Parts: sequence; C-alpha cells; structure tokens
Amino acid sequence: MIQSKEIIIQEIKRYIDMTGGDYPNWYVGIATNPEQRLYEEHNVDKNGLCVYREAENSNIAREIEEYFVNILGTDGGGGGGDNTTRFVYAYKKTAYTNQ
Repeated sequence: MIQSKEIIIQEIKRYIDMTGGDYPNWYVGIATNPEQRLYEEHNVDKNGLCVYREAENSNIAREIEEYFVNILGTDGGGGGGDNTTRFVYAYKKTAYTNQ
C-alpha cells in the first residue's frame, strides 16, 4: 500500500525504536523489489529485523532514504535504483548481512 512520506518515516522510525533503536546499527535503502533486495542481496534472515514501505514515487523514496542516512545516522547510501524504485526498506545489521 502506498503511503505518504511522513507516514513512512514515522512507521520505519517507530519500528527501529521498538526493536533496538541505535540508528547506526541499521541500514536504510531503496529498492524496486524489497524482498529480493533484503533477503537475497543483503542476506537478511527472513525472521530478522526488517521493514519496508512503498512510497508514492522514486523521488519521495530517495528523500526518505536521505533523511534516515543523513539526519538519523543509519547506514546506507544514495544513488541506487531508477525512476521505478519506490520502496524504502530498513534492516538491522548483523554479522551475516551484506551492506
């Protein structure tokens, strides 16, 4: 379900705060297919701590990603995806995940 920028930020922030806080221990990114990105490319355990939400468009997804990385201090980096990339995801980094 597509959500507004403010709601996505609020929900992802709440999830991080409730499951371990400490933003530098989290990675936030954008993806066209968040499950593939999380579970196959980042090697997040399917029972691990992760969340994703669908933004209205890729520009908003990038703004959300930038907020988490540049303001809250999560790990992550801009520049990925294309104009179809609308999902924002976050996962708690572990010894097994690939950043």
